[in-house]
Amino acid sequence: MPVVDAFADPFEYAFMHRAFLASALAATACAIVGTFVVLRGLAFMGDAIAHSSLTGIATAYVLGGSIFWGALAWAVPASLAIAFISGRARIRLDTSVGIVYAGGFSLGIVIVSGGSNYTADLFGFLFGNVLAASWGDVLLIGVVTGVVLLAVGLFYKELLFSSYDATMAAASGIPVRFIQYLLPLLVGVTTVAALKTVGIVLVLALLVTPAATAGLLVHRLPTIMATSLAVALASIIA
Repeated sequence: MPVVDAFADPFEYAFMHRAFLASALAATACAIVGTFVVLRGLAFMGDAIAHSSLTGIATAYVLGGSIFWGALAWAVPASLAIAFISGRARIRLDTSVGIVYAGGFSLGIVIVSGGSNYTADLFGFLFGNVLAASWGDVLLIGVVTGVVLLAVGLFYKELLFSSYDATMAAASGIPVRFIQYLLPLLVGVTTVAALKTVGIVLVLALLVTPAATAGLLVHRLPTIMATSLAVALASIIA
């Protein structure tokens, strides 16, 4: 049938296989971590880390290094900085998010503007280029996703308890301060995993929208996570 062929034919090409796998892996990490992001009201943390990662991306680009590792090298300390500034400077979390967002993105613009092909390269950073994903990219995203899922599995109880009632969690002996650093770290790593597929601008949508949609449909956390994953994968396929 012509309609079926129109959808099936592109998947005869290897680049479509790589694009689909990379997108599905990134969507998996975003859906799981995004569930806790939505519960904790940290939606714009992913956006801040993604935009501030432009500094790492720009530095790697100028030096001729790996964009992935450049973004990761910036996203990890940036995510920890958000938690540190909020906890030690006694300012609101959204304020520390704004500081990292503006500082990192501005510095990235300065670095990239000093190179050649500024407009074209920045466009690629902002919106991603999933069809250009290599098997190496798929492997890296897969490793990151695996690490994220392992961390969530190991600290599921702590993440669950502190997300719903941090005060009671602390009184119960759960290391809330550790979780306050762990979750931003997971957001940062997950954001980097999604940059190749959707870019800086749309990573917030993949991190927040599936989890928010799931929260409207179901109520138990395991079911929310499963539904969020289904929505994220359906969005990638669409």
